[in-house]
Amino acid sequence: MHNRKKAILYGLATVMLWSTVASAFKLSLRYLDPIQLLFYGSIFSTLVLGAILAAQGKMHLLFACSGRQILRSVILGLLNPLLYYLVLFKAYDLLPAQEAQPLNYTWAITLALLSVPLLKQKIRWKNVAALLVGYSGVVVISTHGDPLSLRFSSPLGVCLALGSTVIWSLYWIYNTKDDRDPVAGLFLNFLCSLPFVTVLCLSFSSVQVSDSMGLWGAAYVGIFEMGLTFVLWLYALKFSQNTARVGSLIFLSPFLSLVFIHYFVGEEILPSTYIGLILIIGGLLLQHTREAPHRE
Repeated sequence: MHNRKKAILYGLATVMLWSTVASAFKLSLRYLDPIQLLFYGSIFSTLVLGAILAAQGKMHLLFACSGRQILRSVILGLLNPLLYYLVLFKAYDLLPAQEAQPLNYTWAITLALLSVPLLKQKIRWKNVAALLVGYSGVVVISTHGDPLSLRFSSPLGVCLALGSTVIWSLYWIYNTKDDRDPVAGLFLNFLCSLPFVTVLCLSFSSVQVSDSMGLWGAAYVGIFEMGLTFVLWLYALKFSQNTARVGSLIFLSPFLSLVFIHYFVGEEILPSTYIGLILIIGGLLLQHTREAPHRE
């Protein structure tokens, strides 16, 4: 198969799976609390990443890691999956899926803003424009189309959903300094976080699950959201001759996600959600536009 077709197929598979996870979060949280979902999701994702690493014949890379790299995995593992998914799952627990999903999608704008102080990148007009347009969509969604009222359906849920974008952005900024194989690095991050996640679950929740549907949901979340999609996306970029073209596929995900949320979760999608999501996507597109070269 031609590499371009492989890139599109891997990209579409990733987008399709990403589009289902908001529904999977919400359905799983009917049977599990956020800490339990984090615990079981982390177990399944660690297992699937380990299996992928073994299938690739790269398990030996784990034994080549230095003490410094292992310490980095502990720190990164505390950011993702522990803190990121704990905050994200709690946001989904407090908010309708149609609100939490688009708010979390603003991570790309957050990443660009945090890159200014942390990576010493210059802030440009498009960063400011993306900020204004994207977060105006956040306000529209969070206030159900009445932005002047500033009455949010769940102020804590909104703060957590936006806070998850900060955690995710910090994770990827610090991850840029990691020169290990990406699958090996991600597996070790998850493996190192697992003891901390276990202690968290034993201390503040319970490993006992009252309904097996919760375990099925956690398995889906762990395998597809926290594990497999990362590898599929890597392959999409690997086979692509034009990463921008493949990258544009991700803009399909939030709209497909609303369809799944409506039919699987049973939420009636509000017009304000569509309007706010269009504004957020507009902000992301502004973020990725190229600036015209300056005349000398």
